[in-house]
Amino acid sequence: MSRRLEFDAELLGKILPEIIGIARGAGVKTVAFQPSAGGTVETKSDGSPVTLADRTSHEHIMDGLAKLEPGLVVISEEGDLDGVESGSCEQFWLVDPLDGTRDFLAGLDEYTVNIALVEDGNPIMGVVVAPAGGTAYFSARALGAWKQISGSPAQQISAAPSGDSLRAAISRSHSSKSTEEFLARLGATETLRSGSSIKICLVAEGAADIYPRLGPTSIWDTAAGVAVAREAGCEVTDLDGNQLGFDPADGILQQGFLVTRPELLEKALEALK
Repeated sequence: MSRRLEFDAELLGKILPEIIGIARGAGVKTVAFQPSAGGTVETKSDGSPVTLADRTSHEHIMDGLAKLEPGLVVISEEGDLDGVESGSCEQFWLVDPLDGTRDFLAGLDEYTVNIALVEDGNPIMGVVVAPAGGTAYFSARALGAWKQISGSPAQQISAAPSGDSLRAAISRSHSSKSTEEFLARLGATETLRSGSSIKICLVAEGAADIYPRLGPTSIWDTAAGVAVAREAGCEVTDLDGNQLGFDPADGILQQGFLVTRPELLEKALEALK
């Protein structure tokens, strides 16, 4: 086990710009493959597609993180998870080199590069880059949540205040009858369809009020966005209202989760019953 590090605001503030740069660099590499990556598609054991863009982004991120001080274990969706035991990593990088591969292959802009710093199962730093639009969402513990479009200054973001409307971010490709029924009970007035971890970020920046994921999902798809949402003042829980835990030995958030503006959480949990 590697030496435990003290991630105070000063150290997080020093590392965060480097992680943003690594994620943006990986994103630039993915753009070069879209949409011509069609001939490079393979199918993983879970049935999901993987492309040369996924692997190129993975290699770029691994190289970048390897040069950082302090060095930590890196767990990536495209890496080797063999030998990772529950509780064996107190502090680690959690990476999804390309979230939303189906959207990427379809020529859509809603795929992302995700890098999170996880400590004791809790994401304390998150960077989500949407390469096609040049947009980055990022956060670190006690440093707030931010959005930056290439060439523009970063703007701090926060969860939406209470309002008359109720906007729900939902998956473009994984929508379900159970989600539709839940949103009807909740009284959602508008749905925003999107792909990848952008859905979490829509709630973080106040463009949506809730994102319900009512089925299993991978931890690397989720951790960076969760870090951003929490720093933006959102509530992020499982479907019973418990805090999420990110265990690399499992890799799956089995139950699903909710991302909401704070005052909506109790109503959302009640609507799930």
